[in-house]
Amino acid sequence: MFEKTGIPNAEMVMEKFPSIERINQGAVAVVECYKEIPCNPCQTACKFDAIKVGEDINSIPEVCFENCTGCAVCLSKCPGLAIMIVDGSKCSDKAEVKIPYEFLPLPAEGQIVKGLNREGRHITDVKVLKVLNPKSFDRTPIVTIEVDRKFLYEIRNIKAEV
Repeated sequence: MFEKTGIPNAEMVMEKFPSIERINQGAVAVVECYKEIPCNPCQTACKFDAIKVGEDINSIPEVCFENCTGCAVCLSKCPGLAIMIVDGSKCSDKAEVKIPYEFLPLPAEGQIVKGLNREGRHITDVKVLKVLNPKSFDRTPIVTIEVDRKFLYEIRNIKAEV
């Protein structure tokens, strides 16, 4: 199915996530690269040696979750919008998720928006906690949302309506 739609199945997604114990320790990157392509800005951007592409620039990045601080520099540099940051350390029933967001309008902090799955379908409403959009992010704002933990592995984007 992935080859036809480009949408990963649940098993593929789970292979990219760290353990729930690591998520509960604090912010950590999830790199959802599934195809070998010539790309390595995430490795170059990571100052903590947490993301490795290796000698072959076509290799799929691997994340060393123990080294990752969740700083989100890799997220801001990924041209494929394939990285998100998850953090389960702040609340037992909710998680914070940072996603790249290249649509208009940008949501406002405190706004309730539509939480979307990888197919672009609405799965739950989520609260926008923060919107970062400095020039250094090269027109890719980072939106931090609060999502119910039961949607942690499904949430991938948002839709902000005017």
